[in-house]
Amino acid sequence: MATFLCRIGRWAFRRRRLVGGLWLGVLVLAVVGAAVAPAGEEEDLSMPGTESQKAFDLLDERFPQSNSQGAEARLVFQAPDGQRVTAREHKAAVEDTLGSLDGGDQVASTTDPYETGAVSEDGTIAYSTVTYTAEAVDLTGATKSALENAASQARDAGLTVEIGGSALDAEEELGGTTELVGVAVAAVVLVLALGSLVAAGLSLLTAFVGVAIAFGLVSALAVPLGLTSTVAILALMLGLAVGIDYALFITSRFRDERAQGREPEEAAGRAVGTAGSAVVFAGATVFIALVGLGVVGIPELTKMGLGGAGAVALAVLVALTLVPALFGFFGRRVLSRAVRKAGRPENEHPHRVPTADGRPGLGARWARFVLRRPAAVLVTCVLGLGTVALPALSLELGLPGDESKSVQTTQRRAYDLLSEGFGPGFNGPLTVVVDMPDSADARATTDRIAETVGGVDGVASVGEPVLNRTKDTAVLTAVPRTAPNSGETKDLVHAIRGAVSDVEADTGAAVLVTGTTAMNIDISEAMSDALIPYLAVVIGLAVLLLTVVFRSVLVPVKAALGFLLSVGAAFGVLVAVFQWGWGAGLLGIEQTGPVMSLMPILIIGIVFGLAMDYEVFLLARMREAYVHGASPGEAVVSGFRHSGRVVAAAAIIMISVFAGFVGMSSPTIQTMGVGLAAAVAFDAFVVRMAIVPAVLALLGHRAWWLPRILNRVLPNVDIEGEKLSRHVPGPATDPDAAVRRLPVGRQQH
Repeated sequence: MATFLCRIGRWAFRRRRLVGGLWLGVLVLAVVGAAVAPAGEEEDLSMPGTESQKAFDLLDERFPQSNSQGAEARLVFQAPDGQRVTAREHKAAVEDTLGSLDGGDQVASTTDPYETGAVSEDGTIAYSTVTYTAEAVDLTGATKSALENAASQARDAGLTVEIGGSALDAEEELGGTTELVGVAVAAVVLVLALGSLVAAGLSLLTAFVGVAIAFGLVSALAVPLGLTSTVAILALMLGLAVGIDYALFITSRFRDERAQGREPEEAAGRAVGTAGSAVVFAGATVFIALVGLGVVGIPELTKMGLGGAGAVALAVLVALTLVPALFGFFGRRVLSRAVRKAGRPENEHPHRVPTADGRPGLGARWARFVLRRPAAVLVTCVLGLGTVALPALSLELGLPGDESKSVQTTQRRAYDLLSEGFGPGFNGPLTVVVDMPDSADARATTDRIAETVGGVDGVASVGEPVLNRTKDTAVLTAVPRTAPNSGETKDLVHAIRGAVSDVEADTGAAVLVTGTTAMNIDISEAMSDALIPYLAVVIGLAVLLLTVVFRSVLVPVKAALGFLLSVGAAFGVLVAVFQWGWGAGLLGIEQTGPVMSLMPILIIGIVFGLAMDYEVFLLARMREAYVHGASPGEAVVSGFRHSGRVVAAAAIIMISVFAGFVGMSSPTIQTMGVGLAAAVAFDAFVVRMAIVPAVLALLGHRAWWLPRILNRVLPNVDIEGEKLSRHVPGPATDPDAAVRRLPVGRQQH
């Protein structure tokens, strides 16, 4: 592996104009493709195979004239204090408002609250349901403007009017201030870590190229593949974070090789052969984790995983080819300012000192501190992460609705008005679909089902059944007494499904409970059921991959266990922030509630891959030193001396990029930003920087033990570049002689 990648690095350096031209061409094609392609459509979250999804599919089949998942708006009217909406002047204003909408473009129907009884008991609040022939993303600007103008008309008449439902839902847009702040922080960290504006700009430039291509491809393929804006945002988030990190690691290794006196082309080859090997395997773990999201069975989650995996794959390719090509373009300017000012010839090996004053660097000093007190560090870190993870025991899952939106939005105010006038469960009605055999008495069957459902504890009311033209399918609406995301409503859905089983047996009818609330419950349960199989597949494959990379059994197991600690702590942060509201105001999160049901498995998939990034980058240098003769302890010190600072900088960059997305209005993206930023912080600075060296110190030589049978069976990928040491001539002076016990040649016998 190292030899092959070394050839790629040297070729890219020599043919830098060709490589740069090829990437520029791909970038232009991706941008043009995105510009000319039609905009993608947002899709409702679905879970094939669940009862709620089967019911939606049945409704689309039996009620072809309507769209079961089409856009809907609720116009909620409230009379001024002390007055009723049933007063003559208010009733006239409501009817005029609805009249302006009835028969409008894309409007399927409007309901009259005075005819349907949609007036609260105290007469102060009423609502009308406006249904559309198209889904929310397909509504035109004129249709939405007509709805808002109708609400304004009623407001001018003295009524309070708010608009709920999906009709005004907007697609998430990029370009917020917080994303720019995250990139700015990443740029500052790069400059401080590399000591060169050119080197920092190189990492940012290559990351932007990879992200632009990935974003362009997602946009161009949005319609044929059904990709949503969330897929594009995830690709952008991951591509930017890993792209900067991968370029940083290869650039840092290139500078190390140049500092050892190697010629630029040779240094580029060795940087790609060694650090590039770590990039390949780190990227592979992220790729596996993201593609593995497909095992859950949710189409949207599968698309998000594939989109993110594609962005990571592009970041790896850019790092292996475009980065060494740019080394050739920028020359000595990639080196730090101090090295350039020293005026040493490029091929002269400098006398290398740990720091300017002769003391070991911070990474080496920290590693020696952990080696002196491994047990204390290990216990402290494990207990600390365990404490942070405790709130995760109270994790509640759900899907965001109008209740999760800001109180400044009309959707949230409409939600609150409906809860006030009709009860909290009114915002999450359950749809009961009855599929009857031809021989069934439709009226008798639906009456019995309505009576059964109405008798379940927790049901506030059951509406009149609506039959299709052939009288073989009926729809009933059941309103719970409790809010959509409450645990009581979840229990109610299961109770209704259990209660109608006897009716199904007696009548031969199939009764399905659906609606947004039931769909959210089914998806949350499906996610929980899929979590263990997903972990088994992803962690199993990644542990196998790391076993091949490090030729060790205990190192991959330790990596997986450390990941579980960091992701558990990240879930604790999510619960504390999004459910309990701790620090939510500081992060701009206005509403608390259940954590989005997709988040646990999505964060696990992404964070596992990223955690293995740091594991590979840090331990690759330790493995390299150990193979070349260092003792286990000195191998740890060598790994931190070479990679500690770079890994810390890479983690800060990734945290900054993820945190930059917290400022977006989408609860999905906000939760993802907080969860990923917290998980990376815990994993990089607590697990990889403290727990890993502590465990390695306690294990000693056993950490690198591999059974003989595995040693014979597993391929040797040579991530530490041992073959490069044999075949590529190095400088006369060995800068790491202090940590080597024997010459490399003797270690290889």
